[in-house]
Amino acid sequence: MPSDIEIAQHAKMRRITDVALDKLGVADEYLDPYGHYMAKISLDYIDSLADRPDGKLILVTAISPTPAGEGKTTTTVGLGDALNRIGKKASICLREPSLGPVFGMKGGAAGGGYSQVVPMEDINLHFTGDFSAIALANNLLAALIDNHIHHGNELGFDLRRIAWKRVVDMNDRALRQIVVGLGGVANGFPREDGFDIVVASEVMAIFCLATSISDLKNRLAKIVVGYTRDQKPIHAGDLNGHGAMAVLLKNALKPNLVQTLENNPAFIHGGPFANIAHGCNSVLATKTALKLSDYVVTEAGFGADLGAEKFVDIKCRKSGLRPQAAVIVATIRALKYHGGADLKELNTENLDALSKGVANLERHVNNIRNHYGLPCVVAINHFTFDTIAELDLLQKKMAHHEAPIVVCRHWAEGGKGAEELAHTVVDIIDKTPSDFRFVYEDDAPLWDKVTAIATKLYGASEVTADSKIRGQIKKLQESGYGHYPICVAKTQYSFSTDPKLRGAPSHHEINIREVRLAAGAEFIVVICGDMMTMPGLPKVPSANAIDLDENGKIVGLF
Repeated sequence: MPSDIEIAQHAKMRRITDVALDKLGVADEYLDPYGHYMAKISLDYIDSLADRPDGKLILVTAISPTPAGEGKTTTTVGLGDALNRIGKKASICLREPSLGPVFGMKGGAAGGGYSQVVPMEDINLHFTGDFSAIALANNLLAALIDNHIHHGNELGFDLRRIAWKRVVDMNDRALRQIVVGLGGVANGFPREDGFDIVVASEVMAIFCLATSISDLKNRLAKIVVGYTRDQKPIHAGDLNGHGAMAVLLKNALKPNLVQTLENNPAFIHGGPFANIAHGCNSVLATKTALKLSDYVVTEAGFGADLGAEKFVDIKCRKSGLRPQAAVIVATIRALKYHGGADLKELNTENLDALSKGVANLERHVNNIRNHYGLPCVVAINHFTFDTIAELDLLQKKMAHHEAPIVVCRHWAEGGKGAEELAHTVVDIIDKTPSDFRFVYEDDAPLWDKVTAIATKLYGASEVTADSKIRGQIKKLQESGYGHYPICVAKTQYSFSTDPKLRGAPSHHEINIREVRLAAGAEFIVVICGDMMTMPGLPKVPSANAIDLDENGKIVGLF
């Protein structure tokens, strides 16, 4: 079978203006084209949709990620195409890929096989420039901070308590901790600083939660960038930087429209990581899609303990969005890995490892059904190595969970291979009303919110933190931030903070290493375990295989 990039390069794309008109009823006068196959949708047009009824929202999530791969984005695309094949007016909503993973270890994020979004190369690389705009806005604010200090520090910044980092959309571990301002008086005051990856920036989180230009500006103004010596917060609005930041983000805020390989509409907008941010595409894109489609399929990053929890407790809480059902993606290979099988042996039948690994899927199903209150379907992303005995065992083990198991072949067959999944999802939406709920209430204390996530979803026995961290959480509570939701930053590979603990570990501790206030995004980040907000590159990064051939064609991107 050809590679993903070869399939994408041979796609028969339609002009995006035709896709918008034929599939969504959006005339080209409301589009800002970026070439023939990508466009942004006018914010004024989006405002005009306010009185239209919403379609039904379907959340795609997954088991805890493994090196074996699960295929959450691929399944999102396949399900969207399948819904259209069975006569439903459907679109999909995805995040934009970060260049860090593209050139690092994970690769692109445009789906795979015959369930992809195109133009794949543009989407995985610079796309419409949204990430560059977010990085520029973030770094403008960083420059304004140091410039203000250089010119007298009227606001009284304590140089030891600057809370704003610079960002770059690349995995670069050497930038995690740096010193800026060296070189004498003309270059400002030396101080410790550091870089995060763009997708970890609070500007990215704000961008994906903002519902309008005015909401964007208000949120940017509330960003806490540092503290005075008596620990009073200093905001971006105090520096008068939020207006210029909004100018840089003005065009980026318009949702991006592209298409699947089967020429169905795909909104791809925003891209916060789900292990260090809220992990969902923009509220604007999701709400726009719901006004223009009867069914909208969206994904939340990583497993249901991270992306889906933040989709529920942050994105839905802040936006009023309510999903009608969830799809949990798994592979037989990944479940065997969770059951202890060696990575090199995953293509060999192993019923014992599968039996043990199903515990990971069972906990995610339990979380979706009993803690988020959503009916759910399990989508098994099929590999040719899967055996009848393994599939039968999985069905037997999951029979009592009231979550249908559907084997899907969308990677090899496109939407046709996910038609059974589409019928099952539509059926469960029609017959099983959602009992949607949050994991914790707004008025619960911050510490109790973290504890609820850790004990209910992760299977932990307790949350721990040293006295300094506990003091910071107490101060945030007393300073009026206690109603904010929690954004847990931890490894995506395990329910615990140890990426090596596969399956469904229980009675472990969740240790909080760091706490960050995201006052503009309106949530509290608790960083647990060894999680980094600036990833590093692997020994052999994906960048080593990416190239241009003699004809200028991109190769090795996937």
